[in-house]
Amino acid sequence: MSVPNATEDLSSEVEVDAFRRLFPVRYFERHLSESIRPDGRPLKEARDTSIFLGSVASANGSALVKIGSTTMLTAIKLEVMTPSLETPDEGCLAIDFHMPAICSPIVRPGRPAEAEPVVSKQLSDTISSSGMIDLKELSLVSGKAAWMAYLDIYCLDADGALFDTALLSAVAALSHVKIPAVAMNDDGKIVLMSDEDGKKQANEQVNKEKRKLTLKSIPLSLTCILHKSYILADPTAEEESIIETHVTIVLDTHGQLVSLYKPGGPVLAYTSAIQDCVALTRQRVKELKSFLDEANSAMEVE
Repeated sequence: MSVPNATEDLSSEVEVDAFRRLFPVRYFERHLSESIRPDGRPLKEARDTSIFLGSVASANGSALVKIGSTTMLTAIKLEVMTPSLETPDEGCLAIDFHMPAICSPIVRPGRPAEAEPVVSKQLSDTISSSGMIDLKELSLVSGKAAWMAYLDIYCLDADGALFDTALLSAVAALSHVKIPAVAMNDDGKIVLMSDEDGKKQANEQVNKEKRKLTLKSIPLSLTCILHKSYILADPTAEEESIIETHVTIVLDTHGQLVSLYKPGGPVLAYTSAIQDCVALTRQRVKELKSFLDEANSAMEVE
């Protein structure tokens, strides 16, 4: 008796999968009518999130972040540079977002993904406009030396909400950064105090000990997709491919709006819909901030 039942179950699964592939919008709307999504989540619920700090031992700061299956690895490397004449008391922050072919079947080897420059620009604009980092904190010697922070974000698995995951990974890595202790030698060059040669050459200490960056207002985000009268938080790649109207809200940890990003789409973002998205983002920012605090507390214990 169990064989026919197993055959019927398999046949039913094949039919459902075929319907999902042939009529994705109708399949999706059937779930929406019951206020549930294909992955079993309520419409306004984000996926499970995890943050792991110190993932790259050779970096000055690093973080591995997962939101659902979407996975980002951020590594930060500090190098000494000569500051510009316009900003002699400031360092620099360079942000690059990478999508290697392993992250998604739609990314072809040897060709940059379309999302790479878009997400890179969004990240740079968000971090600079939020005022999270005071670039003067990266200064070493006015007009002579400052830190250049290279922030590289690698997408290891692209399953939706790329910007949200990349931003959280960048923020987490910045919270983990430790600025090295350095000194100036007789030739006026900056040397690391961690190196034996550097200690011997040191003439005047600049940073007496390692220190963390001071992060002011931390920006965090939530992407929602709009379909008819429905709002869905933290979409998967499948949901993003079916529903074209996306809204990304960035708030800082004080609740201030940093940016709102809506790249087209057939659904008009009415004021009420935007207000609902902002309310969802406020809840999500509190949740993400608690995850970030827990990750940093765990590192302090270790």
